[in-house]
Formats: sequence, C-alpha cells, structure tokens
Amino acid sequence: MENALNVTRTIMEISTQVAIAGVGISIFMLLYRVIKGPTNPDRAVALDVMGITLMALAGLVTILLVTTKLNDVVLLIGILLFIGTIALAKFIEKGVIIERDNH
Repeated sequence: MENALNVTRTIMEISTQVAIAGVGISIFMLLYRVIKGPTNPDRAVALDVMGITLMALAGLVTILLVTTKLNDVVLLIGILLFIGTIALAKFIEKGVIIERDNH
C-alpha cells in the first residue's frame, strides 16, 4: 500500500512539473502576442488569457508545494483580472475609463 502511495506521489509531481512547464511556455507566447499583437483587442485578449494562465500557475505551484496558502493569491489575481478587463474594454470602446460629467 505504501508503495502505491509513493508511485502516485511521483506521478503527481512529474505531471505537475510538466504542466508548469507548459504554462510557462504559454506565458511567453502570450507575452509575444501582447507586445507584437496586430490590434489593441488582440493585446487585450492576450493580457486576459495571461492573467488566467498566471492563476493556473499559482494553482499548480499550490499543488506542487502541498499547501493552501496560495489560494488567496489565485482569488486576488482573479478579482484584479476582472477589474482590469472591464477597464480595458471600456477604454478601447470609449477612449476613457472614467467619464467626467462637466455641466
């Protein structure tokens, strides 16, 4: 029984490390799209997906370290990502984030 547990732990560590490598590669590819993107909406989508991959990376590190301390980080990234996406979409649509109502 202990041997099966060790095998399972080894498989879990290897698969988590492979997933971290894949997420790292995708972050660099998204960074290229953010910098070189042909249009502003392409850059906005790439930034949004980059935030989601950062959440995935924090989740994978949490699994690898066998802790729950990084769950708050995942939630914080999600909240900031949502606010940033809304602000960026409003800026692309209207040209300003905060509308001034001057009478």
